[in-house]
Amino acid sequence: MKADYLLIFSTCPDKATADSIAQALINTKLAACVQISQPITSVYYWDNQVCQSQEVQLQIKCLALHYQAIEKLVIQLHPYEVPELIATPINQGLAPYLTWIKETTQS
Repeated sequence: MKADYLLIFSTCPDKATADSIAQALINTKLAACVQISQPITSVYYWDNQVCQSQEVQLQIKCLALHYQAIEKLVIQLHPYEVPELIATPINQGLAPYLTWIKETTQS
């Protein structure tokens, strides 16, 4: 069964970038809600070395059918060469909340 709704995770180098991406997703009605976290510490492997940096995480609630457009927009606005974009299906949720996502993201 394919989920109609997604929770997409992404990270940004700073709050200004996170705010910019969140506003663009909401203004284009690609997402119903984007939560922006407090700074987190990420430890990762990049260019043959272990790196550690402060990042801000985005949690994007959307319809699955908008994933490709969201990916395109995030890549366009994101400063990272390879931004994190991980989509998790929402298989269950409060029906009125899921309806809100659907109604909010329809043009």
